[in-house]
Amino acid sequence: MSAPDTIEIRRSDQQVPYRTALDEMTGRNAAIAEGTAGELIWLLEHPPVYTAGTSAAPEELLDPRFEVVEAGRGGRYTYHGPGQRIGYVLLDLRTRARDVRGFVHALEGWVIDTLAGFGVESWRSQGRVGIWTRGADGREAKIGAIGVRIRRWVTMHGFSVNLSPDLSHFSGIVPCGIEEFGVTSLAALGHDVSPAEWDEAMLAQLPTFLARLATPCPPEAA
Repeated sequence: MSAPDTIEIRRSDQQVPYRTALDEMTGRNAAIAEGTAGELIWLLEHPPVYTAGTSAAPEELLDPRFEVVEAGRGGRYTYHGPGQRIGYVLLDLRTRARDVRGFVHALEGWVIDTLAGFGVESWRSQGRVGIWTRGADGREAKIGAIGVRIRRWVTMHGFSVNLSPDLSHFSGIVPCGIEEFGVTSLAALGHDVSPAEWDEAMLAQLPTFLARLATPCPPEAA
């Protein structure tokens, strides 16, 4: 298993257009698979954009007020924009457990552990992709999204977490195809967390995340 200091950690302070990031990520994924580049974890923010996963249904794009991009990842429609922290995780699973479900489980756990450090309890929910918590109204709401693609056992895409986005921007889509639940953010829950603070907290949890990738996910871990 690679040690954290062998992985390039990139933190972008300025917004990166989604298509720019997608092109760079696609090229880096291929280079890692070919052995000509090292692994990468890229933390960043995008201008407002709706992205469509491979399972996106046209009727779930309610109001395309922002650019819509075919992302190539798994999942359906999601929104990215200012106030949301994105993590693109490009790791070589050939040097770890070749376990797609285990990778997604570990990625979810990384976000959940980081949120816990800010006093927010969150969880996975059977049958619903993403990271869930209690919204300000007490109802269950999504605070983070997960979407990945794995090519030649090298991962790409990753997660997004709502720090302080304009939550009304999610109304242009059915987020991840789930109509009956809303979305929330750390700000909506009363937590003022900057991108820099979020990044530091996530990177502090990186060794734990990587350790989870050393062995396959147990069957009972949904």
